[in-house]
Amino acid sequence: MISKANLATIDEWLNTLRIHLSQMEPALQDIFETYAAEAKFGRSFIDADLKKLQVGASILEVGAGSMILSCQLAMEGYAVTALEPTGDGFSHFSKLRLIVLEQASKIGDIPKMLLLPAEELVDKNQYDFAFSINVMEHVENVARVVDRIAESLHPAGVYHFTCPNYLFPYEPHFNIPTLFSKQLTEFFLKRYIHYSQKMPDPLGTWRSLNWISVPQLNKIARQHQNLSMHFNAAMFGETLVRVTTDDDFASRRSLWMRLLIRIIVRANLHKFVMYFPAQVQPIIDCSITKLDVQIE
Repeated sequence: MISKANLATIDEWLNTLRIHLSQMEPALQDIFETYAAEAKFGRSFIDADLKKLQVGASILEVGAGSMILSCQLAMEGYAVTALEPTGDGFSHFSKLRLIVLEQASKIGDIPKMLLLPAEELVDKNQYDFAFSINVMEHVENVARVVDRIAESLHPAGVYHFTCPNYLFPYEPHFNIPTLFSKQLTEFFLKRYIHYSQKMPDPLGTWRSLNWISVPQLNKIARQHQNLSMHFNAAMFGETLVRVTTDDDFASRRSLWMRLLIRIIVRANLHKFVMYFPAQVQPIIDCSITKLDVQIE
């Protein structure tokens, strides 16, 4: 077991959980590997942000899910708050989350938990940094969540998140094309949605999707004088590379898509997608900074 004196890296922490599950809960190993890969990706996604923070900085993870990453960040010495309501499509987090928290508590570092939707966050000026990984497409009210998280940040605080961009005609959870709207897509592709074998609760997952897009976020930002919004256009190319290096992540894509992506990466064509406007890319990588200004 990792000691508190020897702060865990993400790999050390994942190996600790992996060993425990293999001995005590082998039935959860497959689902753990999925969330372990996401936690490892999440840690790399926010690495540059963390390097700008001081030791002990306050961090909010929006949609902490299994709690793997929140617990690891607490072990690194950050003051972590994990917000997780576990809504439709995600009840399977519960058992794994309890095990993760139990193991983290043995080390002595566990985050503060807020078991409520992001729309109900009432903290004000409390966090230096907030982040979420593939969560914003599941919130009920995107504008309100942006508003609540922005209010929870200190001046100059940043909310960094990634999620799908539904202006691009592809739904990544179900690996299906989209047809102009959620309703029309469900009408024509019902059997691929309602009877999907790719997730424990396909109907719950589908109901949770809000069809977030870059133009929607830009419109929200224009309504806030104290927010600055930036989109990283390099994220899509990095995701294409991840499909070729992360077997679990790749397995969630169709065979034809994996083959196409491998061809694109081998030809180095992925390096050119960063020149595409963020509005038309399939993945959103957005940073929202709270400006230190007085609003009259």
